[in-house]
Amino acid sequence: MFRESIIMSWKNIIHNKMRSFLTILGIVIGVAAIIALITIVQGVIDNVDEQFDKLGANTLIIQASGTPLKSGLNDYDIEALKNIEGITGIGPNVSLNMDIWYNGVIYENINIQGRNDIYFNKFADRIRSGRGINVLDVENKNNVCVISSDFEQKLFPGENGVNKTISIGGIEYVIVGVLGNDDNVVSVTTMMSADDEDIMIPYKNLMNISGMKNIVSLELYTREDANKEIVTQTVKTVLNAAFNYKDDSYILIEMDSLLDVMKTTQQMMKGMLVGIASISLVVGGIGIMNMMLVSVTERTTEIGLRKALGAQPRSIQLQFMIEAIFLSVLGGFVGIVIGGLISYIASNAIGIKLALEPSAVLLGFGFSAAVGIIFGSAPARKASKLNPIDALRSV
Repeated sequence: MFRESIIMSWKNIIHNKMRSFLTILGIVIGVAAIIALITIVQGVIDNVDEQFDKLGANTLIIQASGTPLKSGLNDYDIEALKNIEGITGIGPNVSLNMDIWYNGVIYENINIQGRNDIYFNKFADRIRSGRGINVLDVENKNNVCVISSDFEQKLFPGENGVNKTISIGGIEYVIVGVLGNDDNVVSVTTMMSADDEDIMIPYKNLMNISGMKNIVSLELYTREDANKEIVTQTVKTVLNAAFNYKDDSYILIEMDSLLDVMKTTQQMMKGMLVGIASISLVVGGIGIMNMMLVSVTERTTEIGLRKALGAQPRSIQLQFMIEAIFLSVLGGFVGIVIGGLISYIASNAIGIKLALEPSAVLLGFGFSAAVGIIFGSAPARKASKLNPIDALRSV
């Protein structure tokens, strides 16, 4: 009986090709949308998380505007922060826009970053060629700089910029390193405003150029196994003492907490998008139910004849349920293929890794099967309860 029900259901689907195609189209669109959205969004999330992890993992950001009597942190304050248990290093960040001279050409309003050796030790993999700024460069205030690859191509098209000389503020600086193409964003503290044409020099040099006495912005790098809560509280104690416990004298950003909040928000956004995509599956399910109800009406005589010959209501119901499940599962399979294809094309187009998750496939396929069962049950029940005498009257 079960085998015959399957055969009859499949023949009915094949017999009404166009109607079956239009019916499963909603399921195809819904499943494809779910898989494509989950895959693309997850790829973007993974890419963003990777970039933020590189920039902000185990990092505390300090913006010390200070008070009217004291602006920024002096050497004593920085030394006190450096001695905190769990702190592995401090990266001061000084920023200034200046004009650059090279080969008789002036490049206006170029972003200059003041950095130290600690920063380049942490992000050593960002150097594409040459080297970063080292401790001797910082202590001796050597006239050396590291430039972005975009600025290198602007100054020296098709050439390596290492060991070439440019003029910053009327002083000759030797280029000792070039950043990779993905390093236009060179700092968590400057990622919202960093230009494509960044130059980094020892921070003490830039402080001399700008006339700054204290550090306003810096990054604290912590050990991975450090107790972040204790470290953060100790940092706040040092900063409060530095500014005589004045309110609004500094801003302390815990990147790990910020990353956690960001990841939670990302997952909420992904869930919302999946929910929106699932609406099309519900629409597809309504389409299946509508088609099955029409099918029951069209096949009233057939159902009445089968019942008159002794067919049980459950066999009638089983046939229509199998037909609905066939339609939804077929739509699910096609949707998975199309969703995967869309994900592949989109991932290549926006330059992210393809992250096709098994959970997305299972969700899409499981949802489509559930739609078939849920929306096919009402027409199947209607067919099974049809009175054979009433049905045969239409003959």
